[in-house]
Amino acid sequence: MSQSDLETATQSPSQPTTASSSTAVLPNAGDVAGETNSTADGGSDGTVNVTNRKDHTKHALHTNLKRGMESRHLQMISLGGVIGTGLFLSSGYTIQQAGPIGTILAYGIGAVIVYLVMLTLGELSVAMPVTGSFHVYAEKFIGPGTGFVIAIQYWLTWTVALGSEFTAAGLLMQRWFPHTPTWMWSAACIILIFTLNALSVRFFAEAEFWFASIKVLAICAFIGIGLLAIFGILPMKGYDHAPLFDNLTKDGIFPNGFMPVFATILTVNFAFSGTELIGVTAGETRDPETAVPKAIHTTLWRLVLFFIGSIVVMSALIPWRQAGVGESPFVLVFSSIGIPYAADIMNFVVLTAVLSASNSGLYASTRMVWSMGHEGMIPRWFAKTNRHGVPVLALCAAMAGGLLALLSSAVAATTVYLVLVALSGLSAVVVWIAIAYCQIVFRKRWIASGHSVDELKYKTPGYPWTSWGAFILCTASFLLVFFDKEQRFALGAELVFIVVCYAAYFVQRWWRQRHPREEDEPVQLP
Repeated sequence: MSQSDLETATQSPSQPTTASSSTAVLPNAGDVAGETNSTADGGSDGTVNVTNRKDHTKHALHTNLKRGMESRHLQMISLGGVIGTGLFLSSGYTIQQAGPIGTILAYGIGAVIVYLVMLTLGELSVAMPVTGSFHVYAEKFIGPGTGFVIAIQYWLTWTVALGSEFTAAGLLMQRWFPHTPTWMWSAACIILIFTLNALSVRFFAEAEFWFASIKVLAICAFIGIGLLAIFGILPMKGYDHAPLFDNLTKDGIFPNGFMPVFATILTVNFAFSGTELIGVTAGETRDPETAVPKAIHTTLWRLVLFFIGSIVVMSALIPWRQAGVGESPFVLVFSSIGIPYAADIMNFVVLTAVLSASNSGLYASTRMVWSMGHEGMIPRWFAKTNRHGVPVLALCAAMAGGLLALLSSAVAATTVYLVLVALSGLSAVVVWIAIAYCQIVFRKRWIASGHSVDELKYKTPGYPWTSWGAFILCTASFLLVFFDKEQRFALGAELVFIVVCYAAYFVQRWWRQRHPREEDEPVQLP
């Protein structure tokens, strides 16, 4: 089978099936695009019959998204989804728990993990650039039940993350308006982000490009000014000499022991979650074969520079016992340096970063809801789009997660924030595990179907070591959460949630078998 056959079999939602393609031919039963399973569409001859579930010509719903993103949008959207509260707020918690050197090591381990995952995702996204990619891959290469679970998990990742981003925005506003309730500012952020996402995807992408550019420039300035303070060129409050890097080892290399380094990997995973947005946007990118690989490589080295560089500056200038989530470490650094109004300026930049991450997060969550509706996993009207190609109903469902931020009106915001970080981080790791495993299965089926690796337009370097490394490291970081007493509850809750998702899938399948809908019956097209 040629590459074009694979692209036909996994046709982008923006290019609806026509009457001339009544069957999407796959390479022999179960090789590349997956097994013929009971959910659908599999024939004994290895073909996939078009059903009403996939047929846009019969339903009145307008389910077309638009390919309006370019490579520069893809890169900045990925950065925008990552550089948010994970760096600006939860990095302080990590420094407090693991110590300076431990934090740098934890972020280094996290960078390796996310790099390996992105390399596996690149191969899948270039071969099959579809919106809602993760659960589509899981459905094809693992099973329909797992596809359903991954869809819900990724939706949870970003809707819960939205809650934490909005909570963080409320915390940041407390600097300027200390006597106002946090929930009021969270609500204002919800309205703003919803409005931005309700416009066309082109407008969203362009706005996010400049939105993310602001915080990237701010991080560069933070690292530059911080280095000047570290070497004594700029004065630092509390120091009569250049601080240099004494704070990194003042209380030992690992002041709380070595185990917190691994236990706080969850927080680091939350910081790096969002890089996989490249896979979600592939279905709305004009040239995914070129844009996706470029975005993967340029995004990763920028993340390593921005995250590791920022952590080194923070750790060198802030005593590790003073770090936490009550105030951004970025604000603490500028306040200590004594630059007039610098703390307020940085507080604004951090707030901008939070809004940018929320903007990307709501986009990702919306597209996952759209994809589930498009695939028939949830009511189909979630896949309906307006004339601008925006799935408004899916957008409303995704924004529901942002209402979690309102919990801060009844519970201490720092407590709410840490719980949300734990839940969102775990769901992200579950998705990463699935991505790595899907790529392993995809490559095996590709070879088994008689194709060569050279036919792939993007190949995961170092396969299979890269893929298995990503799978094992992600699984280990998931299980190591058990050793963090403060976040152990999230692990139990996540495991229960996974079981509930599988149960929901099997109940749904049982119900549909007993009460078949007309739209699930095969359609014979001329």
